[in-house]
Amino acid sequence: MELIDKTSINALRVLANDMITKARSGHPGAPLGCSPMAHVLFTRHLNVNPKNPNWISRDRFILSNGHASAMLYSFLHASGYDLSIEDLKQFRQIGSKTPGHPENRETDGVEITTGPLGQGVSSAVGFALAEANLGARFNKDGLNIFDNFVYVIMGDGCAMEGVSNETASIAGHLGLGKLIVLYDDNDITIEGGTNLSFTESVPKRYEALGWHVQIVQDGDNDLESIDKAIQLAKETTDKPSLIAVKTTIGFGTELSGTCKIHGSPLNDENLKKLKKVFGFDPEKYFELPEEVYKYYKENVLLRGQKKNNEWEEMMVQYEKKHPELFEQLTRMFKKELPKDWQQYLPVYEPTTKMTATRRLSGVVLNSLSKNLPELLGGSADCAPSNCTLINKGGDLLKGSYQNMNVRFGIREHGMAAICNGLAAYGVHVPYCATFLTFIGYALGAVRVSALSGLRILYIMTHDSVALGEDGPTHQPIETFSTLRGIPNLNLIRPCDGNEVSGAYAVAIESKNRPSVLCLTRQGVPNLEGTSIEGVSKGAYQIYPLKETENVQYKLNFIATGSEVPLCLEAAKILSEKKNIQTKVISFPCWELFEEQSTEYKTKVLGTSIPTISVETGSSLGWKKYSHYSISIDEFGKSGKASEILKHFGFTVENLLEKGEKIVKHYSNKQVPNLLEQFEF
Repeated sequence: MELIDKTSINALRVLANDMITKARSGHPGAPLGCSPMAHVLFTRHLNVNPKNPNWISRDRFILSNGHASAMLYSFLHASGYDLSIEDLKQFRQIGSKTPGHPENRETDGVEITTGPLGQGVSSAVGFALAEANLGARFNKDGLNIFDNFVYVIMGDGCAMEGVSNETASIAGHLGLGKLIVLYDDNDITIEGGTNLSFTESVPKRYEALGWHVQIVQDGDNDLESIDKAIQLAKETTDKPSLIAVKTTIGFGTELSGTCKIHGSPLNDENLKKLKKVFGFDPEKYFELPEEVYKYYKENVLLRGQKKNNEWEEMMVQYEKKHPELFEQLTRMFKKELPKDWQQYLPVYEPTTKMTATRRLSGVVLNSLSKNLPELLGGSADCAPSNCTLINKGGDLLKGSYQNMNVRFGIREHGMAAICNGLAAYGVHVPYCATFLTFIGYALGAVRVSALSGLRILYIMTHDSVALGEDGPTHQPIETFSTLRGIPNLNLIRPCDGNEVSGAYAVAIESKNRPSVLCLTRQGVPNLEGTSIEGVSKGAYQIYPLKETENVQYKLNFIATGSEVPLCLEAAKILSEKKNIQTKVISFPCWELFEEQSTEYKTKVLGTSIPTISVETGSSLGWKKYSHYSISIDEFGKSGKASEILKHFGFTVENLLEKGEKIVKHYSNKQVPNLLEQFEF
């Protein structure tokens, strides 16, 4: 080990622990153990430009064991990213650029939010898939516009999480040779030695999954072996690589090699001891030697800027040879949509022809695929049922990366995590699909989608008890409420073809927010009064179509999805035959409705109209918008869809009965104004 390498590694180890000790919070063990491999990666292999952190062809580095964030911030600072010593001093403080776990929207150089173990390495498969797909489609005449590696450091926790096995299986199957994972193999978890719960051979498992596997026995000192292993991994282009690096957690401390150094900050005395071990002044804090700054400038910043400049020169040649592709790529890099893209959204006239919204979704997806080359995705082995196959799009397989249909297999969690990586790479608009009830398997990754602000289309079908005989295991009673509780996520439940088109319009235009489209198995009619624009408002009146002066409404029905036609039928009977003037409000998206003005909300819902919500799911949350809910607060049933719906009260007769009762109930008393809000 050269002196500058040793000085750099130890200085960065100390800097990370300065951050942790000052914050009195953090994980000192991993930065002390992982810094040698991170140093080799940053200074000898990683092609990034800290002054242009969004350069599209940069290598991606993902710290999957995100609790080691102090190490990452130290390395980003040394490399020249917009992360100052003052920022490091604010580690784990509100509003800082250095949160407790890496978050992509807070810190330059952080590619994706990594908190829950397993998510980072799983999203990395999406990054590698994005590079493979774009390279196969756009690299021409030796002009390799997309040509980057995806590097990951992960620990035992990531290796244990099931999602990482799902995605490692896909990566091996697809032969994603640009993906290189350095496994921090230190035999320690929070509770103690890994042998308490984890005795399998991770290298052998990954080898069985189709990965190229190497082992470095001394990750604390043997930089040359780490370097050679990374180089060999880069040269192995037909399969992803795992490099198991044997390290010592908490290297240099009295607690090294034990679980006690995992998540407990060093106190001031022990931090001073650590500095003495590494040959630094124990009284100095938050300092890096000038030779370290110089070394990182030469070997990270300047090398990266040179690579970036060479890429820019190549793009000049690319524009000359392939002007149409260049124009398309420029638009996609900016996350702009084609000016006329919405003309590919189907518009429907009223008809009683019953068509499932999942099938209408398939029509939209195929139509958009002709004009949005950034669309890429697939299903968790349910494509025929989810209607997500792109006609003539071909299967994306090893050696056929240019194709459009990703076969995720029965791996819902891994599928969602891969889509996070696809979106975070910066070019694609990914989509993935399964039955709505099975999004429960994927919630960890869906939450990361929302937290990271990633545009992903979750196409979820079979959205209610009306799927019928498969029974309560497949009937997502609680799922609407679960998803509506996640911030920065749109749940959209369209009622017909126009609203399906509207749902896609919202989802694709939401550049910093994922969307879950909830679609029916059963047929629904295309209704009069629905519109693409209406969906963008979250809720809007569809009956009566024309307002009549001086009409005093006595009842509102508000509903989502397949329950809207039911409300429409009941409202017409109440208005025309029972003299109870009734409005029907289609309510496809709560989140979008909440973003509207108070004036608009009042116009739609009114201030003193008895309101009934109708949705084949939990009543949780509907009290915000309605005085009474026709809903389901128990698990579903196995049987014919029509009989199940009748059992739970989703019939015109029940709506008529409940409508008349609530109007009578409020006939001589004040109707609570649900829109009235107080600010203190």
